[in-house]
Amino acid sequence: MNHYGVIMAGGGGTRFWPLSRQKMPKQLLNLSGKDVMVNEAVDRIATVIGKSNIFIITAEVQASSMIAATHGKVFPMNILVEPAARNTAACIGYAAMEIYRKYGDGVMIITPADHYIEDVPALTDIFKTAILTAEEQDKLVTIGLKPSFPATGFGYIKYDATVSDRVKPVIEFREKPDEETAKKYIESGHYAWNSGMFIWKASLILKKLEEYVPDIYADLKKIGDAMNTPNEQEVLNDIYPNIRKISIDYAVMEPSAAKGDVLVIPGDCGWNDVGSWDMMNVLHQPDENNNIMLGDVVAIDSKNSVIYSSSKTVTAVDVEGLVIVETPDAIMVCKKEKAQNVKKIVDALLYAGRKELL
Repeated sequence: MNHYGVIMAGGGGTRFWPLSRQKMPKQLLNLSGKDVMVNEAVDRIATVIGKSNIFIITAEVQASSMIAATHGKVFPMNILVEPAARNTAACIGYAAMEIYRKYGDGVMIITPADHYIEDVPALTDIFKTAILTAEEQDKLVTIGLKPSFPATGFGYIKYDATVSDRVKPVIEFREKPDEETAKKYIESGHYAWNSGMFIWKASLILKKLEEYVPDIYADLKKIGDAMNTPNEQEVLNDIYPNIRKISIDYAVMEPSAAKGDVLVIPGDCGWNDVGSWDMMNVLHQPDENNNIMLGDVVAIDSKNSVIYSSSKTVTAVDVEGLVIVETPDAIMVCKKEKAQNVKKIVDALLYAGRKELL
């Protein structure tokens, strides 16, 4: 059976503003000092998928930058462009339809573009098990990550821990909990973090979309029927922006889990969702004062802060627990503990019509 890799790379990365912008979002930034995040995702999936079968789904505004950034790693024809952002059910369904109609059925590995994985060989091993499971069973497979602390910012997967096999039946998906609930989840030993990584046959996910969200499937089928015809792009541009917005979790995973059709492989690969500036310690070693200083930065009597300079010299004296970010056209300062709220700045700028800063 064919194997395909699909990397979702259309997000705006708003919590990394002002460095992350619509045309150059987080997944196209080199935050680790090694490579841009999407290329690191490509390299991870390339451990089990051949180059010709790796696809990227991105936003129209990012397409040219994505092609340039992934030159030599992903074929330009394998970069699928969404005419509009319609959430993950449409995104994944579009990729599945493209693969099924143009290349033939096969197992898809779907991953986000902007995660950090410390132990790539461990993830590769999980991928191999997941591919084999998806080939042998008509089940939806996801990867669960061993919780290392009672995170309130991640969704959780409850699974049947009494099953001795490495692959466990999923009982249900749980939304982001409060801290007390998260502690109970971890203590029970029956929960994993929801990684947002999925493995399944293209034909199976299309079947599930048809079953649970028939309106979305009907739109995707119209797009699929136009594939390999002169009208393909016109139909895509006409239909796709009107597809209902819903995540793959709500649309398919939750109802499928209720019917016993979802499996999870719990594992530990040093995963982290580097979603905001306060998480930069995942990518960089803090100094003796627990500061992360990137670029031309001078900090005196300061601690527990993230300070980033793109061009100008940034100086700080006697600050604690701050995020300070300088780019050529903007400066952002916030409490480190409130870094998740940086996206509110983007919302405010959008409301004010400051498109030049987005």
